[in-house]
Amino acid sequence: MLPVPLTMEVRRGAVAQLGTLLADSRVATSGRVAVAVGAGQGDRIASVIAPSLGEARVFRVADGSVDAAVSLGADLRKGAYEALVGIGGGKTIDATKYAASLAGIPMVAVATNLSHDGICSPVASLTHDGGKGSFGVPMPLAIVVDLDFVHDAPASLVRSGVGDVVSNLSAIEDWQLGNAERGEPIDGVACAMARTAAEAVIGRTDSIESDAFLTVLAEALILSGMSMVIAGSSRPSSGGDHEILHAVDQLFPGTSNHGELAGIGAAFCFFLREDSRRLNQVVECLRGHELPVTPGDAGLTEEQFTEAVMLAPSTRPGRYTILEHLRLSEPEIRERVRDYGRAVGR
Repeated sequence: MLPVPLTMEVRRGAVAQLGTLLADSRVATSGRVAVAVGAGQGDRIASVIAPSLGEARVFRVADGSVDAAVSLGADLRKGAYEALVGIGGGKTIDATKYAASLAGIPMVAVATNLSHDGICSPVASLTHDGGKGSFGVPMPLAIVVDLDFVHDAPASLVRSGVGDVVSNLSAIEDWQLGNAERGEPIDGVACAMARTAAEAVIGRTDSIESDAFLTVLAEALILSGMSMVIAGSSRPSSGGDHEILHAVDQLFPGTSNHGELAGIGAAFCFFLREDSRRLNQVVECLRGHELPVTPGDAGLTEEQFTEAVMLAPSTRPGRYTILEHLRLSEPEIRERVRDYGRAVGR
């Protein structure tokens, strides 16, 4: 039986009607539910959910750090809660996923942003003293996306979800390459789900102003997360593209957000594969959603991007992608980065 959420809702007004979902005995039998909200929209969210949640305890999550998640997990254990509802953007969702896993209780994800596929993924990306790490967690029991809050979120963050889901196409190519070159096991269902998610978004002509587009984007990001649950790893949604973004995060933190860098990484990897059809398709999609395409668009020099590509394979040791396959020298990477800029630059 495939692992799937108990329910998935994408609509306006979802946060205000959260009590209906939480009344489901499959979520909590006695009604002892905790709610975690982020620092940004915490007050607004708390006021919206108050009428439907009654006595539910609301916790504030300071940030997307390991410390914040561990602190919340300790509070949950003390209160003997049956379930945790995480309401917010990617950092809040990731922190609450990890906190719920530490407390040994299920988690309901209520997304107010669509910046990446972490809504449903079995991974929590959290900051710590050493930088940023990925931690395995159970998939959320239920997933809700409130389009009212998504419309109010910064447009650049919502658009970045497009870059993240489209990068699946590059990740799948890398997984198939690992299978062909090294006999790495590959899961066809996970590949099909990740590819379907990307294809649902890449050809659309509408954008984040439309409820119809946001619904498809939300479904695609959730489907992408589910593909990772089925695969048992991030393989169907993370290849050379994500190795590059993780390297940028390490070398030049704060340069750009996750989805924007994933999109650039995917385009560059298709350039390395000399797949002009996919390259043009990805670039057209990124530009159509006002996402960066070249390193310069994201505030990186060619030299900085070259440095990131050099470091990229070390961010996921043992993962085989186009970067490991080509094993380019630093001068060769510098030349490819320069040629990529000429090929896709305006």
